[in-house]
Amino acid sequence: MITVTDSAKDKIKDILAEENDPNLKLRMFVQGGGCAGFSYGFTLDDEQNEDDFEIEAGSTMILVDAMSAQYIQGATVDYEETIMGSNFKIQNPQAVSTCGCGSSFSI
Repeated sequence: MITVTDSAKDKIKDILAEENDPNLKLRMFVQGGGCAGFSYGFTLDDEQNEDDFEIEAGSTMILVDAMSAQYIQGATVDYEETIMGSNFKIQNPQAVSTCGCGSSFSI
């Protein structure tokens, strides 16, 4: 189970509205790299693969492929706006360590 905060749901809705394409969904993924071993990524996608999981995010869904899902199970997706910038923030209970920027982690 992945939890999406109201703040993240609102931002996803705004991003998709700006694109003006009803077929687009936000895709969240994990890839190798980053200073801690793995890094989180987000992209817009208009195709859903057979092994994708759909995570409810308000009026839309977040797509997560099966391989990435195992690394973010139990995570919370949030969106923060601070004086340092704005971004999606992942709170991942499986992460043993994270980097200072919060976009990479190790398990």
